[in-house]
Amino acid sequence: MTTRRVYALAFTLIFLVGMSQAENAMAALDDLLPPVQTETERFPPAEEDEKKAQEEESEEEPEPEPTPVKPEIEAPEEPLVSSLPAPQNADIQQQIQKLREALDSRQHALSISEQRLAYAESLRTRLDNEYESFELRLERAGLNLTDDYANLLRQRLERLRNQTIAAGLTKGISAQLSAAREEQLRLEEFEAVIEPDDDARGRLEVKRVQLLRQLHGSVTKHIEVLNEYYNIVVQLQDRLESYQTLLQQRLFWLPSTNKVNLEMVGQIYRGVVWFVSSFKLPALKNAVQASVDEHWPLLVLLSVVVVVMAVRRRRLRKALIDTGYNVGNVRQDRWNFTFSALVYSFLLALPGVFLLTLGHLLLESGNSFLHALSKGLSNAAFVTLLLRSVYTVAYTKGLGERHFQWNPNTLRMIRKQIPILLAVLIPIIIIMPTMATKKGAVYSDSLGRFLFMLASFALAYFAQQFMTAVRKDQSTSQILRVLHWIAVAMPLALAFISLWGYHYTAVRFEGLMFISLCWVAFVILLHYLGLRSLAVRERRMALKRVLETREAERKLAETREAAESSGEGVPMSFDSPRRDINEISQQSETLLKIISLILAAVGLWMLWDNVFPALGIFDDITLWTINTGIEGQDPVPINLGDLMVALAIGAGTVLAARNLPGTLEVVFLSRLNLEPGVGYAITTLATYIIVFIGIVAALAGLGFQWSKLQWLVAALGVGLGFGLQEIVANFVSGIILLFERPIRVGDTVTIGGITGTVSRIRIRATTLVDWDRKEQIIPNKTFVTQDLTNWTLSDPITRVIVRVGVAYGSDVDKVQDLLHEVAVKNERVVEEPAPAVFCVELGESRIDFEVRVFVRDVLDFMPLSHELHSAITRALKEAGIEIPFPQRDIHIRTEPEK
Repeated sequence: MTTRRVYALAFTLIFLVGMSQAENAMAALDDLLPPVQTETERFPPAEEDEKKAQEEESEEEPEPEPTPVKPEIEAPEEPLVSSLPAPQNADIQQQIQKLREALDSRQHALSISEQRLAYAESLRTRLDNEYESFELRLERAGLNLTDDYANLLRQRLERLRNQTIAAGLTKGISAQLSAAREEQLRLEEFEAVIEPDDDARGRLEVKRVQLLRQLHGSVTKHIEVLNEYYNIVVQLQDRLESYQTLLQQRLFWLPSTNKVNLEMVGQIYRGVVWFVSSFKLPALKNAVQASVDEHWPLLVLLSVVVVVMAVRRRRLRKALIDTGYNVGNVRQDRWNFTFSALVYSFLLALPGVFLLTLGHLLLESGNSFLHALSKGLSNAAFVTLLLRSVYTVAYTKGLGERHFQWNPNTLRMIRKQIPILLAVLIPIIIIMPTMATKKGAVYSDSLGRFLFMLASFALAYFAQQFMTAVRKDQSTSQILRVLHWIAVAMPLALAFISLWGYHYTAVRFEGLMFISLCWVAFVILLHYLGLRSLAVRERRMALKRVLETREAERKLAETREAAESSGEGVPMSFDSPRRDINEISQQSETLLKIISLILAAVGLWMLWDNVFPALGIFDDITLWTINTGIEGQDPVPINLGDLMVALAIGAGTVLAARNLPGTLEVVFLSRLNLEPGVGYAITTLATYIIVFIGIVAALAGLGFQWSKLQWLVAALGVGLGFGLQEIVANFVSGIILLFERPIRVGDTVTIGGITGTVSRIRIRATTLVDWDRKEQIIPNKTFVTQDLTNWTLSDPITRVIVRVGVAYGSDVDKVQDLLHEVAVKNERVVEEPAPAVFCVELGESRIDFEVRVFVRDVLDFMPLSHELHSAITRALKEAGIEIPFPQRDIHIRTEPEK
């Protein structure tokens, strides 16, 4: 099986699993919860006493409100848009008719809005009174509430969740407001452009003006009513959220049933008998037949996939092992091997999931009992997917052992204990939803608690074995010892809490703990995938840098040898602006840890936020208020939660600014063929941008507005312009040099009469080493604003000109041939461009020639000049050609005697 086919199959299976489990992923937790039931539902009375029991229950109901508030408000109709006439229309009768129709429509809409406003106000008043009364009663009662009272609280919470304000209500009101404001503006424009006419039509004009004013007044009043209606609806929504939060805070800590007693043993037996007797063959056949008729394409597809995966299981296992052969080999290792191992591990975990999904589909169309079993099979498939994925990751020579190098003792324990845990949990998860049926609710407190106790003991045993394996190599770690005790004691404590009567709390807490641990395990897997990717990239970078260092050392040795022969001084080494590989590794790993912690914290917060709404207490502590500067708008409160978020943003900014450069170097820049200076410039600019964004975000979280900060920024800019002008100019010039690269480390440049080799480029200044080995620190602004000669920017080849003079009477052609031969024979002279010899001048005492040749490097300039002069002197002497001295003809003139 090729890798491409494996990936295609993997993504297809992931899609199928997601389609079958997406709706039931979080439902797996809710179905484990005990059903909301009263004492009467748990212990049904006899038929003859049912009416009397109901009357007694209604008399003893602890809720004093006979008609609880049902906050249902219908969604508004479409925005009213009146059909107003054009002001230039000559038919004033038609204008009056249109205005009258618009007035009637607006008054009708206004009447409806006023009725809705009155209803919303009364609803808000009733809901406020109910909330305040309920809060006071809960405060007085404390935690000493009956089981029925707690179940009634759950019923009220479900009612508030289901009977809420219509979706899109505030959006509809806003649309009506916008339409009314537009019509108000059109009416004002209409009244402004109409002009008085002759006396014959004066009465009609007066009528038109009256209708305009009445319509304008109705529209204005409608706008006021809609504004008030919008505010009331927002207040209702806030009160509903507060109401639900209050119920959630109290429900979690209330008992949901009685303490366990000896009578529960008989109830457990009767529950088992009921469960077994509920399996009836005719109902099962009908359910399977109905499900096959409805879902037969999906059932056939899943069956084929299960068979194919069962046949291919050994090949998948071998492919998983093969992915680890090249792990650690720097030249052949790839992150794709790890991703392939992850895909193979996921595929190996799917057969059991698909079998449970098949069972879920086959029983979905059955009676209430079989439908509950179908939900249990769906939840079991979800839990199986989680635990089997952990199991396949821990395979011998698999992902955890070869790719992540996890603790062998821990992996061995996972391979041994996960099947045992699945054997206990899967039947319990399948059975638990049947406790929510009408007949099964009677046994929820007996059989349900017994099954929950078994699951808790199984989790405690697994935690004991797991932590023992983890601590085997770190037996002295106090942190692991504490975690060991907590992991084992928590399920046992929750089992005891359930037996004590807090079954709802225990089940909710344990379910959330299980999902939280699965989420943490998933984040850990992502973390190690990131570490693996970083490790592969860092090893390649290290190998590449070793090769680059060797090449640089070779070139430096050649340069030093050429410098020694030329008598010039060159730097001992070139300081390329790039980061150390160890620093890069540490920064990237630190940033990956931070991202993993943030991801885990966000997921855990989302899971536990509904259970602990009291965590929002930080939003109730106001520290200060910020005046928005808008007339009529209340100041914005800044609470303790905003301060904590701002501090978190600041801490995240500092950590990101410190560790992002290394991560950018590993993840992105190392994949591009960039010069060291460009990568250094990118990471530097990225750091500054992160710091700026972090400061702005932190200040915005604390309520500081840009309109008030812009003057400070402007003043700071003026101060930088005058006080730190040169520093800022050099800083910007350094960035330009690193990006534009007119000079590079190792280039030979001439600027301001100074010639030397660039040895270091920094943000503020650049270092040149001249031929005397003196270091010249030159501000970067100089390189940007002044004329610069770079001898080696794009081509290191340089021309050398040697001037030669011969005596008059010499054979010019012969001299040219001799000079050309000397130039060609020299090894330092390049063949392209070819050397050339020219007769350039007839001097006072000689004929001048120029020998023009090119050398490969600037450091060959002086050695070549020496060699050419020496060779030319010998060649001319052997050829008998004279190199003349300067000659002058002196004529002495004698003045005649007078």
